Amino acid sequence: MDSGRNSTIGKGAAVADHSEEDVYIKNEQTHGELGHRMAEDEAKAPTGPRKFQHAFWDPEIAHLRKIYFKILGMTVILLVVAMWLFFSMYWGSLGGTSEHVPNLKGYVINRDGSSGEGLLGQAIVAAFEANSRGEGVAAKQHLTWTVVDSSYLPSDGDVAHAVIEEEVWAAVVVNSDATSLLTSARSSANSSYDPRTAITFYYNQGRNEIAANSFIVPYTTALLQSTLTSFNAKTNVQYFASLANSAGEAIQQALVGATQAPHTVSGPFGYKAVNLRPYTKTASQAVLLVGQIYVIILSFVITMTHDFARGIISPFLRFPSYARMRVFVPLVTYIPLSLSYAMVNLPFKITFGAKYTYAGGFFLFWVFVYLGMAGLGLATEAMITILTPRFVSYFLICLIISNVSVASVPIDLQPSFYRYGYGFPVFNLSEAVRTIIFNTKNRLGLNAGVLLAWLVLSMITVPLFTWLLRRKEEQTEKQKSLEKNPVV
Repeated sequence: MDSGRNSTIGKGAAVADHSEEDVYIKNEQTHGELGHRMAEDEAKAPTGPRKFQHAFWDPEIAHLRKIYFKILGMTVILLVVAMWLFFSMYWGSLGGTSEHVPNLKGYVINRDGSSGEGLLGQAIVAAFEANSRGEGVAAKQHLTWTVVDSSYLPSDGDVAHAVIEEEVWAAVVVNSDATSLLTSARSSANSSYDPRTAITFYYNQGRNEIAANSFIVPYTTALLQSTLTSFNAKTNVQYFASLANSAGEAIQQALVGATQAPHTVSGPFGYKAVNLRPYTKTASQAVLLVGQIYVIILSFVITMTHDFARGIISPFLRFPSYARMRVFVPLVTYIPLSLSYAMVNLPFKITFGAKYTYAGGFFLFWVFVYLGMAGLGLATEAMITILTPRFVSYFLICLIISNVSVASVPIDLQPSFYRYGYGFPVFNLSEAVRTIIFNTKNRLGLNAGVLLAWLVLSMITVPLFTWLLRRKEEQTEKQKSLEKNPVV
């Protein structure tokens, strides 16, 4: 029994030994297979860039770095090209203004004497005619003056109306009987005589403050002062020469008169400047020029936001719905934006009541801001379809500079190329604002017509460009569908 038991035990031990060997072999095989698979996986694993693991000049991201520099380089090149194309346009609009000063027209009206025979009137007419020919001044540093008969503008109100209605930029009037009034004041020792009543200089600063302050007022006043200084000296010489041949009593009377009415001798003739439409608020500059740039930028922000937002829903819309969305959604968003822009001006006392009631002027201002924002904003909405968000900013540069170039100084002071500005939104919006806040010439109908024309043009081009893009997208989608499901 013992031997049998021993035999059984020996067999069990042998079996156990074999089982351990089998487990060991199996484990070794499993480890080998795992190692082999890991080696295969490592071989198959991508060797490209890994996130958050590289320095900028790491060779493994050289291809990405090349794309990065290419994008930056092309942007710099495009901006330089845009700079030379469009910045030069703006510089050009300002650079030659002094060479075009003769394009500013003015009237000279002589009422001195029944038929203009007064000595002062004749002297002023001769001086202004010579100035128009460029005599005594640097080349082109003068206005062009036209002498008109006093019957054409018989009253001061008529002269003022001609300047306000922009028939001319300025007018110089030698007032009625200016020469004989001085003679009478000297003989009667009239102490109330005012030399400034001799000549009146009318101008309209609200039409364009740069033209008025830089050219019209300085050039005209300089001409008047030099002419009157010379003429007053000549008049006094003649007056005192006539006294030398008079009796002592006449000389005594003249001396008493000069004491009582010193202005009849010290400066017998002068002038009075009348600013018919003053540029009353410095804050007005914000709505006349810089504010127009803000209007374009605000509408462009809506364009960019709308481009991102409509991409979520546009693939699921039929074309008519999509086209209406592209046109009318921006037009609705412009309403609160333009109203807010208009309201920002209220605390700064912009003179909305200059022509209409304050409330009426404010709401009219809002309407024009909305029309400008709509015309300019939908233009960017149309162009983003073609240029895509990547390149539409270059169109924005062009849009801003081409508009601002014709709104800062009068087109009369710019080369003829800039006459395109008469049909551009910012020029017409600026003119409308000047009418509302300064009561300048009323061209609101024309200004609104130009802005509406831009709006209508964009309302046509937005659906047109959208249709062209949608047709291309549909063709691409069809092609993909055929590639996935080829027809056998």
